[in-house]
Amino acid sequence: MNSKDNSLLEVARLGRLVGLKGELKLHLHSDFPEQFCKGKVFSTQKNLVLEIASYNQNKGLISFVGYQDRDKASALVNSFLFTTKEQSQNDCKLEEGEFFWFEVIGSTIQENEKILGSVVEIERIEPVDYLVVQTDESLVKDGMSKTFFIPFIERYVLRFDKEAKIVFVKDGLELLENS
Repeated sequence: MNSKDNSLLEVARLGRLVGLKGELKLHLHSDFPEQFCKGKVFSTQKNLVLEIASYNQNKGLISFVGYQDRDKASALVNSFLFTTKEQSQNDCKLEEGEFFWFEVIGSTIQENEKILGSVVEIERIEPVDYLVVQTDESLVKDGMSKTFFIPFIERYVLRFDKEAKIVFVKDGLELLENS
């Protein structure tokens, strides 16, 4: 998820028009389709505030109040939808041991007592999320790669301390050395 500032999260992009009633193809950039329900409000990169009139999750189609005809809705094609971090935390329920990406980004990567770097982004490749780690400067000076990836799976990630913003890993140094 990208954001246009630190408080907003990009959660979707509006695609092509479908039909005559202003429905648009919704391309999710979020793991939480349940947040797209009638009455929910999102903003766009053009600072438009859009209220959902209808959303068909099976077909991936969405329409907005005031844009329920083809001509008006055409102005929304290729717009990005944003929400706030706070609204995401209220609307999207996580299971035990799950975290929002924005909670993990910026965290320190630690293996035993050694700091390996910090999470600068998260990339999803098929079913696995990868932490994009900016290597600690002391390790870069020792000839290590400036960035490396750690799969966010039990094999490598032991636990995430949300309050301390530390991801505790094992075999992360080995991943770095082989990057």
